[in-house]
Amino acid sequence: MEDHYSLLPEALFKKYYPRLCHFAWQFVHDKVLAEDIVQDAFMAYLKNCDALVEDDVAIKNFLYSAVRNACFNLSRHEKVVQRFLGYYRPEDFEESHVMAKIIRSEVMDEIHRIMQAMPESCRQVFRMGYLEGLSNLKIAEKLNISINTVKTQKQRGMKLIKSKFNPELLGLLLLFFDS
Repeated sequence: MEDHYSLLPEALFKKYYPRLCHFAWQFVHDKVLAEDIVQDAFMAYLKNCDALVEDDVAIKNFLYSAVRNACFNLSRHEKVVQRFLGYYRPEDFEESHVMAKIIRSEVMDEIHRIMQAMPESCRQVFRMGYLEGLSNLKIAEKLNISINTVKTQKQRGMKLIKSKFNPELLGLLLLFFDS
């Protein structure tokens, strides 16, 4: 066991910094990132040193564990980021695409609001035909009604949508597609 002097922060830093940096580098393969991780481990040690046993082995174990955990957390975070980037399309976040998504959400909310006022049979046919994209034949089969009834209910629903649709949203929609 080394003397008490080796437990002073400066001596610990000089003693363990190079080896901890190499240890971290083996995980992250980035010298600067490895150094940051090790510095964070030393900061964690300094915050907790009163709670730790003044034993060189315990301190070394704490530092290695802190570096290992930081590397593990970073690796786990990187996997999440890579998974996100697999789904991420930068064009989805361009201003025009964001605006289109906002408008689409507002229009759909307005359509759902109007649908709540429709008679049940009309709402059901309208939802299946226009929102779910089912054919008139499929709707007729599922609801056990005639194709003519499906057509009539869809027309009735569309008439209600047109008559009750918020003109501000319609203007916004037209303005957006005009630019």
